[in-house]
Amino acid sequence: MEQEMNYPIIYEQTKQVMHERRSVRKYKDQPVTAELIRELIDCARYAPSDTNSQTWEFIAVLNRDKIKAIEEMTWEQLHLRAAQAEKNGLAREARLLVKSFGPYATAFSDAPALIICLATPYQSKFRDRIFDPINLVGEEVWREEGIKSSCLASQNLMLAAHSIGLATCPMTGPVLLAEDQLKQYLGIDETRQVNMVISLGYPAEIPGKLPRKEVDEILSIVE
Repeated sequence: MEQEMNYPIIYEQTKQVMHERRSVRKYKDQPVTAELIRELIDCARYAPSDTNSQTWEFIAVLNRDKIKAIEEMTWEQLHLRAAQAEKNGLAREARLLVKSFGPYATAFSDAPALIICLATPYQSKFRDRIFDPINLVGEEVWREEGIKSSCLASQNLMLAAHSIGLATCPMTGPVLLAEDQLKQYLGIDETRQVNMVISLGYPAEIPGKLPRKEVDEILSIVE
């Protein structure tokens, strides 16, 4: 018989935030202030990162016309991909790309704020003094390290947003389809990778809880 555990209140509150966070795609017509976004980024920057490299930056787009433009450039690139797929004899896949993936990838258009999450080049004293001199790994690995840390910071941001009454939805559609166009539009330096975009706003609806795999399905304990 398993012993019942009594967890600290702060753990129960943290777990509740994690369990109740949802990916929201419909938002109220209520602006998100720059002050609130600064507060969320203050939480994001305390995520862990490889050798404290802090390989993250964020761009907050609060202009709805610019958010709409980002949606449009994503759709444009999606239609170009669909046209090429149809030309290659993949008409069914082309239709699915537009009808199924398209709305899913551009669900940020309704949000009053869009956070562009960037991964910066991985730099640390260990890389300079040890890793690069011995040619430990290729450049693509360091690019992955930047993305990993940026993802951790992005999760911090989303959990903090939920805690404060805001909603988010992480999306990679613009990254998969229109990263070059997005970087040009926002003047993002070529050394930066676009990790994801996160819609941010006050929720107009709260989606239901989606099923999760059971703990025993995803955990192996080695003793």
